[in-house]
This record gives sequence, structure tokens and C-alpha cells, in this order.
Amino acid sequence: MTAVIASDDHVPPEIVSSVFYSASVSDSMALLVAETSGRTQRVTWANEGAVQLLGYGLADLSAMPVEQLFPTLGGGELKLMLRRERSAQRTLQVRTASGALVEVGVLTTPSPGGHRWTVLLRATANEHERALRATADAHERRFSALTERSPVPTLLSEQGMRLAHVNDAFCALVGRGAEQMLGTGWIDTIHPDDLDAVIEHVSAALEGGEVEVQARLIRNDGVVRTTIVRFAHLFTPGVGAGFVGTIEDITERLAFEAQLAHQANHDPLTGLPNRTLLARYVAERFRPGSGGLACLFLDLDNFKVVNDSLGHTSGDELLVEVADRLRATVRPADLVARFGGDEFVVVCEQVGEDDAVALAERITEALSRPLRLGGVDVRPHASVGVTVQTSEHVAPEELIRDCDIAMYQAKAGGKGRITVLDQEARAQARDKLRLVTELRDAIDNRDLELLYQPIFDTVTRTPVAVESLARWEHPQRGAISPTVFVPLAEESGLIGGLGMFVLDETCRQLAEWDRLAGSSAPPRANVNVSALQLDGNLPDRVRDALERHRLSPARISIEITESALMKDPASAQQVLHELREVGVELAIDDFGTGYSSLAYLRHLPVQCLKVDRSFVAELADGHGEIASAVIALARNLNLCTVAEGVESPEQVEELSRLGATYLQGFSLAEPMTGGHAAAWFAVHGGTAS
Repeated sequence: MTAVIASDDHVPPEIVSSVFYSASVSDSMALLVAETSGRTQRVTWANEGAVQLLGYGLADLSAMPVEQLFPTLGGGELKLMLRRERSAQRTLQVRTASGALVEVGVLTTPSPGGHRWTVLLRATANEHERALRATADAHERRFSALTERSPVPTLLSEQGMRLAHVNDAFCALVGRGAEQMLGTGWIDTIHPDDLDAVIEHVSAALEGGEVEVQARLIRNDGVVRTTIVRFAHLFTPGVGAGFVGTIEDITERLAFEAQLAHQANHDPLTGLPNRTLLARYVAERFRPGSGGLACLFLDLDNFKVVNDSLGHTSGDELLVEVADRLRATVRPADLVARFGGDEFVVVCEQVGEDDAVALAERITEALSRPLRLGGVDVRPHASVGVTVQTSEHVAPEELIRDCDIAMYQAKAGGKGRITVLDQEARAQARDKLRLVTELRDAIDNRDLELLYQPIFDTVTRTPVAVESLARWEHPQRGAISPTVFVPLAEESGLIGGLGMFVLDETCRQLAEWDRLAGSSAPPRANVNVSALQLDGNLPDRVRDALERHRLSPARISIEITESALMKDPASAQQVLHELREVGVELAIDDFGTGYSSLAYLRHLPVQCLKVDRSFVAELADGHGEIASAVIALARNLNLCTVAEGVESPEQVEELSRLGATYLQGFSLAEPMTGGHAAAWFAVHGGTAS
């Protein structure tokens, strides 16, 4: 006869029937079945063993709420016992028909559907288990002694959710007495929205894990504290699985972190979002190819006048007032940010160009209301650039950059204006930005070229120096004039790098000429310096370049435009004196175009004046008055002169007659490369008398 063995997945019906019948009639095993009815779990079936243990009749047990059988269970603990995912086991007190409480072991097993449980009850009142209970009580007393004065809020459960002990630190944290929290009373301190998560983590600890959960605790006075609760498994012999819980109050830490995050993303003066938060805000809402965003870029007109005349405190008051007026004018969902200085940005969603311009008009009207600063009535005005997102905007930063460009167009149009960026201006601005990037690369890679134009002694007609002239041959655009890339370098902050490249390359070339040509090498090179380079660092940079190439300071002459000297005469004078201490010569370029004071000129440590080419050109028309006056002035101040832009023999003769010291121009010699200059000086430099 072949034996039939049941598969792992299917138990034969006859075996199920046999097991169920044995459980039903057994008086040594107490079994209940509980089901969910609405929001309550009720007993729906009991076997003979349960009837004998509890003293209820079958009719009495039928439909009895489970919580009535286990009166010491709180709501959270009942939910933990009747879990839908897995079995649960613990020791509880069950109420019998006589009203007595009997300690039993309880094992609950959920059905696959999760709405029905089999409940197995086993009496525990034997001598061995009472001894274990006494041991557990001793452990609890020792635990209480150790934790009572600990500053760490601590909980102890020897079985399930019911607390056997809480220390003073926890009582102080939640503002309640220990008697209110023993058993399941502590659950009332947990925020209702966090209760399920806490129960889940307690369950994991009861099964042997060490877990932690962030949960809010509600103090007795209603104050909410945010905590980290850490649960560790605790097994008590004769009692069952429990836990030790420790609580870390992180309320202040979270508040401090939130404050730091706010400070990192907001302007401390106005409280508005700063540039960092603005960029993130736009990036989160930017969708390429759509038109969902509009940006307004505001710059206060004449803000420097307020700072200079009324002081920075009044300037700060103005910025705060502007921020308040902007907040009050825009829609609640619009973002107002301080971009920096006196610049603000407004970002709107779902706004077209007409509505954006209308908002800009309301803003300028609101800003123009007078306010009193330092005893003076001030009417703030702003230039506003408006940009609405189009399909051509491929990145969020382009949107902000475009409204910045529009704002500068508004300022260029006369301030106090509102300008919407047009496509032609946008294309020009982007082309300029590309050119700035390419210029930066050209400076970094030393792709610029220096040409050298000889300067001649007027009397002997021999070359005595050269002027270094930067040239940029763009690989795609061809030759780009210095009148284009030098101002571009000044605007974009590249002039320092450009100036140092010219100075260093000139010094390198002089040293190379010395090696190649010896005594016939150009004796001196003139190097132009921008107004933005004229600061306290310039003398050290000149000294370093000379030392790096082992040149005498007399080999370099620094040319500074008259207009650069006039920007800050006192500071310029100090820098010039320091350059003279280095040992280089100094010349004022384009003299006569900067309207300098002659009395101021007398105190500058310069050796030479360069007569501007516009005055030299007038000689051809018979108007040599200014050139003559400049040359005479220099002679009276014991200064030499260099006449620039000499284009004809007639100009050479006239300048010689007027007494110019040196001549420079295309009619005498064109700018040339370093190699050509060495060969040229080898031929022409030796004829000096």
C-alpha cells in the first residue's frame, strides 16, 4: 500500500478536521477565535478549555469584546497584540466570569486575511513561574535604583507595552507623575500621528531588535517636544519579552538647525530669501520648453546717494522698507528675494508678459511713496527688468540672467524705467557673455599676442623704447580690437589678469631680447595700466615681474591714463609714489583728455606726458594750439613728452619744432612681433648718436 504524504502547501482535509475536533473538545487547551467587527475585535468562538478556564458559557463568550477579557490592556497594546502581520506572545491578566483576574500566557495568531485571530490561553500560576516572577521583581527594583536619578529619560517594560517603571527624567520631560504612566498610561504622551510608528518599533524591540524612532511627545501642559526614542529588547524569565526605552529630546537642536538653515537661505537685514534660495526656487519650478515663470529684477536708483549723504543706517532702513513694500504688493504665492546690495528679484508663476509689466508698474508706484530717513523725505525709485520664460530658456539661471540684462537696459534708458528684454538685446548679451568666457580662456592660456611699437627720439630719429600693445586674434571671429576687449575685461573683472599678462610677457620679451641682441636690444618698454589695476597691489606685482625676469626697474615705464588718475587722486598719488620707489618710470597717457588740475599734476612723481593722438591729428588742419600747450607745460615742469599717432612727415617736422621729446606713430614704425622687433632694432638701433 502506497503512503500518501501531504505537500508543504496543502494539508489534507481529514487532518484539518481531526486537529480542529481535538482542539474543540480539549479541556486542557483554552482556545478562542476573535474577529474584527466594525472598529472592535470580538470573540466569535471558544472551545471547552476556554469555557472551563474563564467560567463563561459559550453564549456569554460569543460576541464579547476582546478588551473586556483583558482589562489591563490599553488601546495601543491591544493593537500590538492583535497584529495582522505576525503572531504575538505575552503574559496578561484575563478577567474570569467571577470578576477575578488570572495571569495567563497569551499567543495570538492572525489568519491570512488579517481580520481573524486564534487566541491560545495558558495558565501560568505554578511554583516555578512564581519564583521567576520574584526574580523579575528583583531585577525591576535594581533597574529602578540605577535609572531613577539618571538625567536620561528612561522607560522599562517587562512585558509588551505595559510599563513597569519610568524615571524622574521622563516624568519631568512630559510633566506627569509616574503613576499616570505605568501600565499603558505612557501611550497618552505620544502624539496621535506618531503612535502607529511607535507601536511598530516597540513590536520590533519585543522580537529582539534594537530600534529608534522620531516621535513627538505631548506634555501635560500641551507643549509638544520632538524626541528620538530608542528601544532595546529586554527578556525577563518567567514574564516574557519587554523593552528598555531611552528618550533624547531634540526639540532645541531641531530649532537651532532650522534657524541655521533659515540664515543660510535668507538675507539677515530684510529677512527675504537670498540668492541661494532664489536659485533653488526657480530651479524647482523651471520646466524647459514651457512659459510658466516670470522674473522682475529691480535695482534702486541713486541708492549710493542715500548711503553717502544720510549714512549706512539710513540706507539699511530704506532697504528694509523696500522689502516690506515689495511683500505687500506682490501676490502671496510670489517670491521676493534680495539678490544683493540694492537689487531685488520677484518671481511669479503662471504670469504672462502683460501681467508681469502691470505688476512692475504697481511695484514702482508702491516704492515711490515718500518715507522719512534721517529727517529727509526720500522717494525711492527703481529700474525694473522684466523677463517671461520662453521656449528659448533652456536652464533656470538663464531666466534670472535675462531679467538682469533687462534691468541694465532700463537703467541705460534713463533709470526709473521698466524694460522687457527683447530678443535682439538677449542675443547681444549672450554673445557678450560668450566673448567674456573666450577672453578669460585666452588670458589663462596666454593666447593673446603682444606687439611692440618703437618710440623715437625727436632729435636723432633713433628708436629709444617700445610700447607693448595687446592684440587678440580670435580663432573664429578674427582680430578683435583692444577698444573692444580691454573695456570688456574691465567690466568682467578680467583686467587684472590681462594687465599681469601684458606686464609679465613684456618683461620676458625684454630678457629674451637681451639674450638675442645684446646692446642693440630695445632699452625700455612702456606698459599700459588700467584704472582698475591702480591699487596698492600694483607696486608689488611690478617688482615681482622684474625680479622673476632679472630686469632692472629702469627697463619698464608704466603708462597710466589721465582719467584713471582722476578717479581717486589721493589713492593714485600714493600708488605712483610706491611705483617710483620700485624704480620704474611713470608716464601719463592721453594727457589733456582727463581734465586734471595743473596744481595736482605738479605733485605727481611722473617723468613723461604723452600727447594724445587727437591733438597730434589737429596739426594737419593747422590747429596745433593744444599740442603746443601740452609740450610747453611739460617743458616748464621738467617732463619729457611723447607725441602719439604721428602719421606724416609734416607732423614730425611740426612736433620737432614745438619741442616734443619723443615721437610714436605708423609713419615712423608700425607695431611688430617680438622676433621682428629684435631684428628691426639690430638694424635701426645702432644709429643713435
